Amino acid sequence: MSEISRRRFVQSGIGSAAALFAMQRLGMFTSLAHASSSYRALVCIFLFGGNDSNNVVIPLDDYATYAAVRGNAGTLNIAQDSLLPIAPPSAAATFGLHPSLAPLHPVFNEGRLAIVCNVGPLVEPLIRSQYLARNVPLPLNLFSHSDQQQQWQTCVSTGPSATGWGGRTADRFAGTETFPSMISVAGLQTFVAASTVRPLTMTPGQAFALAGYTSGSAAAKARYAALQELLALDRQHALIASANDTTSLAIQNSAALASLPVLDTTFPNTSLGNQLKQIAQLIQLNRDQIGLSQQIFFCSLGGFDTHNGQLTTQSTLLGQLAAAMGAFDASMTSLSMSDAVTTFTLSDFSRTFQPNNTAGTDHAWGAHHFVMGGAVQGGDFYGRFPTLAPNGPDDTDSGSGARGRWIPTTAVDQYAATLARWYGVPDVDLPAVLPNLGRFDAANLGFLNS
Repeated sequence: MSEISRRRFVQSGIGSAAALFAMQRLGMFTSLAHASSSYRALVCIFLFGGNDSNNVVIPLDDYATYAAVRGNAGTLNIAQDSLLPIAPPSAAATFGLHPSLAPLHPVFNEGRLAIVCNVGPLVEPLIRSQYLARNVPLPLNLFSHSDQQQQWQTCVSTGPSATGWGGRTADRFAGTETFPSMISVAGLQTFVAASTVRPLTMTPGQAFALAGYTSGSAAAKARYAALQELLALDRQHALIASANDTTSLAIQNSAALASLPVLDTTFPNTSLGNQLKQIAQLIQLNRDQIGLSQQIFFCSLGGFDTHNGQLTTQSTLLGQLAAAMGAFDASMTSLSMSDAVTTFTLSDFSRTFQPNNTAGTDHAWGAHHFVMGGAVQGGDFYGRFPTLAPNGPDDTDSGSGARGRWIPTTAVDQYAATLARWYGVPDVDLPAVLPNLGRFDAANLGFLNS
């Protein structure tokens, strides 16, 4: 058989093999369901482009200072009377959420949403005088999209990393799982890259059609047998053996996903809405049929690189984020899984407090992030909210051209460690997941129940 024919045969045979696995494996999965009463899942939402968190959480008690920098209403300024008021006890002040975040406003007030303030990549704790003097190590290529995206996903700020902190977290629990414990519905991202665990990537709304392959006919059995024979060939070549193993796993996983459950909750028909809907379906599938004790998910929303026309663009994107997260919160409550699932945001960086001359903002550093779920100690801020003053105590910039790029007062490592500890990583294993964590005082920021 020629190589081209062989490849086509493998491709055409996957469907029939998946059908057979569907009948064989799902029965096994059903027997594993509810295997663990201590199930926990992490759901990462990455906001690609750098979300301007200065317009996500806005001080109401000192709104005039915010307005003086952000400009007149209709440019970059969010009108005071449109803000959704919140009163985090730890801040002893009143703030307002962006009006597009209305679906998340009650989630915050009901205690299932927390805001972690001024988080960012750091090599070690840093104050402004040290930054200006350049006498301490700084994250590699600050303010660069690609570098900062990688550093948020890897918690390694001094150079490249082949694995992400999500992947390293999953590696601590690698065992004999019959279904992937780590799934991305936004392509293969560094966050889910691991040394041992193989992540599964899925397309939101993807149909795992097995029609025509469930009859158990002689033809289906013959195709399956031939495929298995092909996958056993040339295993002396490492690349071919690896590719064949990957194909075999794909067949098995496709079978398990042949029929995703129907949810009670209606999700918005947006990119992120469809991604979180699929994650909710996978969580329900695991609860009812598979029985893994831990899962990690990755999804994303892009378009936050708002160098111009930010007011409209960010309003639309935050509306999509809030609607999708609100539906996901409702779905987890409906499934009685809220306490077991924690959702959190990441992004490249925040953006300059001072607008640019095209009604937008430019690359900055420290940012505010959401953490949501029944285990969250919500309705409050964690970390320190920055002083909103260009050329002030938290700004990287100095002089008359200072633009307000906040130096993080909380490291991504600390943020990730709090999530990883809740997920089940023992303190002794945290350095393997977060190699730079020891440089920071607090490994638990307190926003999650133990």
